[in-house]
Amino acid sequence: MRELTPSVSVTSLSPLRSLLFDFGGTWDSAYRVILAVRIRPALIVVFALVCGAAASSAAKESAMRISSSAFAANAAIPSQFTCEGADRSPPLAFAEIPAGTKSLALIVEDPDAPDPSAPKMTWVHWVLYDMPPQTTGLTEAIAPRELPPGTLEGLNDWKRTGYRGPCPPIGRHRYFHKLYALDTVLPNLHNPTKAALEKAIHGHILAQAEWVGTYQKK
Repeated sequence: MRELTPSVSVTSLSPLRSLLFDFGGTWDSAYRVILAVRIRPALIVVFALVCGAAASSAAKESAMRISSSAFAANAAIPSQFTCEGADRSPPLAFAEIPAGTKSLALIVEDPDAPDPSAPKMTWVHWVLYDMPPQTTGLTEAIAPRELPPGTLEGLNDWKRTGYRGPCPPIGRHRYFHKLYALDTVLPNLHNPTKAALEKAIHGHILAQAEWVGTYQKK
C-alpha cells in the first residue's frame, strides 16, 4: 500500500514559510497559503509547528532593547562621544531583559573600517561582560569603578580596556552597540578581545539587541 502522508523535512518547508511571510505573516494568510498549494494534513501540522516556533524565537529576540538618550537610532552621534570631543561613553539604557538571564555583555563596534565604501575590518570600541541582569543601563562617561558590580572589561582595538569613541579616517561610519543576554556568568577571561568574548558566549545567548549611530569627522 502506498504511503499517503510521507514524512516532510524542515528544509522542504522553507518556500512555504516564505510564502506565509509574503502574505503578511498571519494565521489567516497561512490558511490562504495552505489552500493555494493544497498542503496535505500531515504537512499542515508540521508547517504550523515550524512557523510557530520561528515566531516565538523571533519575538524573544526582538523583545530586549538597548537605546541611547544621546542620539536616535541610525542618527549622528554627538561629537562629545568621539575623538573630536571629550571621547566619553554615551548613556545607554537596557529594557526587557528576558527571564533566566544570568549576565549581560556589550560590544560596540564599527564594521565600516577604514572606509565605508570599501570596508576591510570591524573596529572594536568597547567590550564589557558579566554585567548583572538587573542592570538597566550605563551612565554617560562611566568610569571603570562606576560599572555595575561584577562587570568585567575586554580589550578594544586600541588594545586597551574601556570606551574609545568614533574616530573614522574617512566617510560616515556606523557604530553598533550590541547587547547580549546570557544564560550564564562567564569566568574571568582576563581582558578578552571581542573574538574571545564571542567564542565564550556562543551557545549561551538568550536574546540580543542593538542600537546604531553614525559619525563622520568634521
